[in-house]
Amino acid sequence: MSRSFIVWFEDIGIADVPKVGGKNASLGEMTVALSKDGIRVPAGFATSADAYRFFVQENGLEPHIEELLSHFHEGAASLQQTGEAIRTLFLEAEFPSLIADEIQAAYQELGSRVGSDRPAVAVRSSATAEDLPDASFAGQQETFLNVRGARALLDACRRCYASLFTDRAISYREAKGFDHLEVALSIGVQQMVRSDLSGSGVMFSIDTETGFPQAIVISAAWGLGETVVQGSVDPDKYVVFKPLLEVHGALPIIEKELGAKATRMVYAEGGSRRTRIEDTTSDERAAFVLSDEDIIQLARWAAAIERHYERPMDMEWAKDGETGKLYIVQARPETVQAQTSRTSFRHYRLKAKGAPIATGAAVGNAIAVGKACVIQTAKDIEGFKDGAILVTETTDPDWVPIMKRASGIITDHGGTTSHAAIVGRELGVPAIVGTGEASRHIQEGQSITLSCAEGDVGMVYEGELEFEIEDVDVGDLPDLETAMMVNIANPAAAFQWWRLPARGVGLARMEFIINSLIKVHPMALVHPERTDPDTQRQIQVLTRGYADPTGYFVDVLARGIAKLASPYYPHPAIVRLSDFKTNEYAHLLGGEAFEPHEENPMLGFRGASRYYDDRYREGFALECRALKRVRETLGFDNVIVMVPFCRTPAEADRVLETMAQYGLRRGENGLKVYMMCEIPSNVILAEQFAARFDGFSIGSNDLTQLVLGVDRDSGFLTSLFDERDEAVTRMIADVIAKAHAAGIKIGICGQAPSNHADFAAFLVAQGIDSISLNPDSFVRTIAVVADAERERAG
Repeated sequence: MSRSFIVWFEDIGIADVPKVGGKNASLGEMTVALSKDGIRVPAGFATSADAYRFFVQENGLEPHIEELLSHFHEGAASLQQTGEAIRTLFLEAEFPSLIADEIQAAYQELGSRVGSDRPAVAVRSSATAEDLPDASFAGQQETFLNVRGARALLDACRRCYASLFTDRAISYREAKGFDHLEVALSIGVQQMVRSDLSGSGVMFSIDTETGFPQAIVISAAWGLGETVVQGSVDPDKYVVFKPLLEVHGALPIIEKELGAKATRMVYAEGGSRRTRIEDTTSDERAAFVLSDEDIIQLARWAAAIERHYERPMDMEWAKDGETGKLYIVQARPETVQAQTSRTSFRHYRLKAKGAPIATGAAVGNAIAVGKACVIQTAKDIEGFKDGAILVTETTDPDWVPIMKRASGIITDHGGTTSHAAIVGRELGVPAIVGTGEASRHIQEGQSITLSCAEGDVGMVYEGELEFEIEDVDVGDLPDLETAMMVNIANPAAAFQWWRLPARGVGLARMEFIINSLIKVHPMALVHPERTDPDTQRQIQVLTRGYADPTGYFVDVLARGIAKLASPYYPHPAIVRLSDFKTNEYAHLLGGEAFEPHEENPMLGFRGASRYYDDRYREGFALECRALKRVRETLGFDNVIVMVPFCRTPAEADRVLETMAQYGLRRGENGLKVYMMCEIPSNVILAEQFAARFDGFSIGSNDLTQLVLGVDRDSGFLTSLFDERDEAVTRMIADVIAKAHAAGIKIGICGQAPSNHADFAAFLVAQGIDSISLNPDSFVRTIAVVADAERERAG
């Protein structure tokens, strides 16, 4: 009876993993089942697992493999010696004619389908034990790109078979408990997408660092996607918010980070090399690889693929530079965050910090301390010391045997979808990637601290700093009448706390986004000509890619706000307009040209007084443009705007009028506007302020300062600064009663309930509607609030 060793993608599905491996089974599944969603998969075929077994059998390889593996297990041969010997067996073996003839015939058929006599194909390995929900085997076998001609195809297929026994694949199967001889390898032969003329990358349908399930994370670089997977380039990063993808008119791209993209991989013309690396141009480095329309298209595909497989997915995509069409070229289960708990997590916190000696993209949320082991090339990995922090330029699958022995990983290059990042997550090893030149600045044997506990940005500190670990379980928290919310300032850390059962964001500080991400005084972007030449040059660098420098401010601020608003959507996210003091604004790039000197900035030109004043009005217009974009373009209509430090009802009118002039009219498109209640006049005239706003949020720090006459920043007066002082609590009780009498909501977003359990109980007794807490005090405060609610009810 004749047998067939070839199967076309359209004839296989996910149930065929034993026949064609996880990678090829998924390609077949998408080719058929997901075409209705518009998802394009390049045409191709797969060799069967039976073909591999027939190859091994006809060449008599199994007894030799068994013997070599037994020597390895007995310690008579090293991993490197064993891997090289087994691979040599495959490379010296001959393809049985039955298999070779079918591969060559299928290749010719593929050529006729795509209209080419010698089509360029990607030859990918697909092991029968890879791409499973609990084992990704990322990068363990080889892929060969731009393969042309029947002879070159057979050679690439032979090398694929041999790659089943790379050192890292042997090591990985040993760690996962897979029998080496039970695993077979299928080969995927797939039409090459001309992404060498455009771009490609990796995409996850879950946030890979925090497990936040509503984010889609896309990495992109120019040229073929191997540079992104290998981590040899620093790619663009885009984050899309899933729930708003299908909302008409919404463009929910909540993060766009420009990568350096210094090089790209392209087709090599002539000779034995199939690909080559070339430098990108300065214009390409300054440009995003994908348009917003492409980002949304890929995100919709990722969401559809996730729905189909009913689990988070890890995908590779490519854009054809000749046709402009996007393709999915791989899809496999995400194997790390998908298996973590949705109700419990571990929180790391440094007890002390210093100035970072290196920064990059954080992988994971843990902290590691130890000695640095600096290794520049894979040939030196045998010198790695167990438990050290690995510091290198980049990693590839050859590094896996030492990566799992490291307490942390630091690389110069790569993004959050690079090899170092993927393997680091899978091994549970914290990593910081894309640091630039950490391997040159960190010395061999230097004591360092690697912190991934501060959001998206990983920090490397000198010395071994103390830290603490807290295990947080939110699975059995009681339901409360009081709305418990969180204060979040840093967009980089927005997703860290998504598991908390918060009913929204009670305070998102706009000035933190301006200070940490934008870094430029808004008026310096409106009037760069008023700044010195050096500042103008720095502004040009920061705003590259934007036709108008103010567009940079609006874009970055809008996406930062959206990211803060996303973890608890559709619950409200209360965003406070900028409340820098003049001395703080002056420290921004270009700020000194626009800020006056004040003896007491705490009581000076801050908050509401700035927004309608000609000295800042144009800067406030940018804030309004950003908020309008968040709500109407990105789609986050859960954003509520809050006005800080509003001294009088007349000033409230001027601010609301100015907001309306810039497109933010209270009540229009559902816009609600709150006011910070933090000045005694806000309490005394609460009825008048309540007629102008939809809600109040008590700022206990400023209110305490102004009621007691105590400078909150003075170290000499610390003992006198107490939010629980009777004068302060009377003010708070009074304004809660007045707000409820006026029919508006009132909450608190100050520090007091996070610091003092008895203060939280007092607020509940007064009937406050919401309490917004720092995330790290959320769980312990809920118990206090629950007791206070029971006492009030009883």
